[in-house]
Amino acid sequence: MADSPSSPLRFVRRAFLLAAASLAVPAAFAQQDWPQQPVTLIMGFPAGSGVDVVARTIQEPLAKQLGRPVIIDYKSGAAGNIASDYVAHSKPDGYTLSFGTAATHGSNAALYKKLPFDVEADFIPVAPVLDVSNVLTINPDVINVRTLKEFVELVKANPGKYNYASTGNGAGTHMAFAEFNARLGLTMVHVPYKGGPEAITSVVRGETCCIMNQVQTVLPHYKAGKVRLLGVTTATAVPAVKEVPTIASSGVPGTKGFDSSIWFGIFAPKGTDPHIVDKLNAAVKTVLETPEIRERFESQGNTVRIETPAQFRKTVHDNRVKWAEVAKAANISID
Repeated sequence: MADSPSSPLRFVRRAFLLAAASLAVPAAFAQQDWPQQPVTLIMGFPAGSGVDVVARTIQEPLAKQLGRPVIIDYKSGAAGNIASDYVAHSKPDGYTLSFGTAATHGSNAALYKKLPFDVEADFIPVAPVLDVSNVLTINPDVINVRTLKEFVELVKANPGKYNYASTGNGAGTHMAFAEFNARLGLTMVHVPYKGGPEAITSVVRGETCCIMNQVQTVLPHYKAGKVRLLGVTTATAVPAVKEVPTIASSGVPGTKGFDSSIWFGIFAPKGTDPHIVDKLNAAVKTVLETPEIRERFESQGNTVRIETPAQFRKTVHDNRVKWAEVAKAANISID
């Protein structure tokens, strides 16, 4: 029997429906009207590092696109794992994001066996920013060679004599050199530093012989004549240092097909609303398509990378698989 217009039960049902609607509408509105407050990028590497330079380059343009300030919060250490852990356990509201790399969301999963998060399952890949080329950089006062072939021959003749620097255990700079050494059968001593500035400084000072560091990081020292560049790690030449050949084209046995570029990108905690993810992705895409931003990155030896969230998710997965194979081949483990 239907409730009469004046039935108490009818009033209760109506009140319940109105209450439910009042809760649903603000939630939907909040998603559509995001962001309503500053957005924070959690940075797992020190200020002045190559990753930080890239994040700071897009910081203001991204803030303009979003209509809210973008803040960079440094939580460096453990090859970016401290920052990743923080974001993985943050509220998935779009206001706390990770500025990650091919290391933090790829190789770290192979190197650290007890991470308190999963680099894929606990994050939503929002948007990549760049593909970054590393370059084999040497101090000629420590290891005086002019070609990759000479470098390999000298290191092979002196196993364990030469120290190479990296920006930290498991960082892209570490993994690139580890892959290189494993391919060519070289024995070198790995010296990890806390970040890019310290690592490249160690090479300039002669504390280490060499590093596979980002082009943008070594470029000032190269132009000043303090270091020598033997080969870029990407499959194709880098316009910013077009005179430097690729490692893959050197003809040295073991280098064919060598491609150890890395990427930087933005991640959100799992559970973040797809509307927010799509809005963020569109904002990053607009920033990267800006001619002055693109030209600035390319002049530093980087290549803009634009993908949808779904495409970026595949990139992250494929990268994780690749570095797991490299870590196994090179017998590398952090813990």
